[in-house]
Amino acid sequence: MLRSSSRERGPLWRDPTFRALLVQGILLLALGAFIAMVVSNTLANLEARGITTGFGFLQDRAGFSIPQTLIEYSGDSTYARTFVVGLLNTLLVSAMGIVAATLIGFAVGIARLSPNWLLARLASAYVEIFRNIPLLVQILFWYFAVLQALPSPRDSHSLFEAIFLNVRGVVLPDPQPLAGFAATPWALLVAVVATWWLVRFAKRRQAATGRPLPVFKLGALLLVGLPLATFLATGMPLEWSIPTLQGFNFQGGVTVLPELMALWLALSIYTASFIAEIVRSGIQSVPQGQVEAAKALSLPAGIILRKVVIPQAMRVIVPQLTSQHLNLIKNSSLATAIGYPDLVAVFSGTALNQTGQAIEIVAMTMAVYLLINLVVSALMNLYNARTLLKER
Repeated sequence: MLRSSSRERGPLWRDPTFRALLVQGILLLALGAFIAMVVSNTLANLEARGITTGFGFLQDRAGFSIPQTLIEYSGDSTYARTFVVGLLNTLLVSAMGIVAATLIGFAVGIARLSPNWLLARLASAYVEIFRNIPLLVQILFWYFAVLQALPSPRDSHSLFEAIFLNVRGVVLPDPQPLAGFAATPWALLVAVVATWWLVRFAKRRQAATGRPLPVFKLGALLLVGLPLATFLATGMPLEWSIPTLQGFNFQGGVTVLPELMALWLALSIYTASFIAEIVRSGIQSVPQGQVEAAKALSLPAGIILRKVVIPQAMRVIVPQLTSQHLNLIKNSSLATAIGYPDLVAVFSGTALNQTGQAIEIVAMTMAVYLLINLVVSALMNLYNARTLLKER
């Protein structure tokens, strides 16, 4: 005899699903009430102290200069433009650090497993030294002990009388595009798209026929040859502004600030020590039988590493590598210690002190770092999904 559904289920309060939803609903309401109370108290306190709220201050005149700007900026620019300048400087050092740290980390991680005793010990020493010294100390070391010890501009170290290194930074020749130069970047973009298509075509062709294409050589030919041919065909429309010493400083060229160099070196070297351990563990996670099978086929050591070991190790490396990239971006905020004009220094520092809009400025800064890290994490997760081993 069939029982009714209500008797089978019993009282509603005994249903685990209902209890779970009820508890989560209560917690959500409590959290919302707490946030509403904090916001209400904050607005009341700000009003009592005569502090205005809102983002109208972004259109006010900033009134201060920034030593490094990737876009046009002056003291008459607005706080909104100050925000953009600081953001671009943060993105610049973060991108440079991610590239350098990844390359150094992979090289050191592979070197740690080298059969060469001296190379392996040097790589181990690198990891143990730089991983165990606080990042802030390393930033201060590179800035004060190394770069601030360089000579004055008049006694600069020079390379080919075109590149100069002194206490004020590195002075490089500044490229000045002329009419017709725009065709070269477009040619580079076409070469990148063509190389991407070539890689996909080569994979499909090898899967279908078993015959590989020399993708590396063809890709390098496209990436270098097409822009170079376009540059030559348009009459080499590019001039160089060579720096020359006039008085106490150089005129012409472009100067890379010592603050940027110190921050970049410290972030890259410090993060690379962690990436090296990630790479080492990823390589060691590959079954030894895979390597022995490749050696049995008389494959060279370089081919075994590139074609057998690294592709399988990437599924272990990428998730941890993502965390290190995110840490590097967040650690770039330590630029304030040496005066590099990143987002925290110029916006959460100078702009906040001048306007007093602490809540808005701190909230914008936090939101920007969150957005940057979410984008980087999404891109790395996408790459990780493509590197996973797919079973047939």
